[in-house]
Amino acid sequence: MIYLTLFLTFLKIGAVSFGGGYAMIPLIREEVLSFGWLNEAEFTNFIAVAESTPGPIAVNMATFIGSTQAGFLGSLLATLGVVLPSFIIILLIVAVFNNLLKLAGVKWALKGIKPVVAGLIIGTAITMIISNLFAISKITDTFYFDYKALIILAIIVALPILCKLIIKKKPSPIILILISAVLGILFYGL
Repeated sequence: MIYLTLFLTFLKIGAVSFGGGYAMIPLIREEVLSFGWLNEAEFTNFIAVAESTPGPIAVNMATFIGSTQAGFLGSLLATLGVVLPSFIIILLIVAVFNNLLKLAGVKWALKGIKPVVAGLIIGTAITMIISNLFAISKITDTFYFDYKALIILAIIVALPILCKLIIKKKPSPIILILISAVLGILFYGL
């Protein structure tokens, strides 16, 4: 049953993820691709959409994937699955373990988790760059350089630098997202 699969999959992702939504992306990617719910290109595109919509990226992704697979109830169950472990853990910490963060073992564990989370985020960024610039999603794919993606990336990186130099302030991230969308439409069409 798809409803139970969605709930349990996102419950597992929420239960084993540390470091927020960006650290969940590799786990979500692995599960979504293994079930065939999205392909690599759809997943990469949705990361951009999930980042530009209000709310945490992992919740946005769970909601979208649940919706595409099983409609409203699927989106509700996937979202519930991804947030339930964090909610329960925080509830337990507040209710039972008031002084938990003062314990040396907990401090050391959290310090050990930080570099792992950073590695997961960097690994995801590298995978997305390779996938988008070179159209490679797996090792057997044929190499193809996407110069259009590189031009868009260069423009979006250069804009804040130029604005800071010329008008002495950075552009709004919303403006950069809109410019990215317009460039995507211009370069790739509708």
